[in-house]
Amino acid sequence: MSAPETATPTIPDYAGDPNAVLNDTNAVWRHGDPPNYSNTRKVFEETKRMSHESGSLEAIVQNIVKNWEIEASFKSSLTDWRTVDPNKYTFVMNGGEPQSAEHMLRVGTYNAILTESNFYSPVNNDFESSHKTFKRMMPTFAWEVLEVYSGPPKVAFKWRHWGVMKNDYVGYNDKKQKVRVKAHGGPIDIQGVTVATVNGGLKVEKLETWFDPLSMFKQVSKDNEVLIDEDSA
Repeated sequence: MSAPETATPTIPDYAGDPNAVLNDTNAVWRHGDPPNYSNTRKVFEETKRMSHESGSLEAIVQNIVKNWEIEASFKSSLTDWRTVDPNKYTFVMNGGEPQSAEHMLRVGTYNAILTESNFYSPVNNDFESSHKTFKRMMPTFAWEVLEVYSGPPKVAFKWRHWGVMKNDYVGYNDKKQKVRVKAHGGPIDIQGVTVATVNGGLKVEKLETWFDPLSMFKQVSKDNEVLIDEDSA
């Protein structure tokens, strides 16, 4: 008598394909259509540090976060987010107060993670202006998993986010001043650690992230200086 076959667990498409949610044609996209990530994915393949085997825990975590980022940045209705459990999802930065998905939908992903400084202010930059500011400075901003320390339901991992400062940085700081830093054409590379709590279907219930919010600006302006637009002073 042969042993019964064990069913192979299935994983959601967003855990197997970093671009899965871009196929959600019925979703409400912030700019009408799904965004184009082809340039970012090209830079990722050319400059990534790690090559995770397909189906590995590292690859699964990386795919889920990439799809979550697409949804958080470009899907304007929480009901269309497939990577999270909308009834439980929260986002926590550096041990602070939990933020709801609605908060991130309102302020944007950059404003959810950055803090007040002489370079930038989450209060003085809205969702659209924040994305324009960083997209203009770094046309591509790739992301990868470096290490995974634990598996579900609490997945702890180290990550890297990188790009090239091809254009000037222009944004509004904590004094409501329009500031500028001349482009240096060099790399910007930030790292952090995240603990993602997921359910049995690999939907995110909680994201806890730790990193230095000023690490990007320390690389944007190595002398910590900005040019002030006198009209906004």
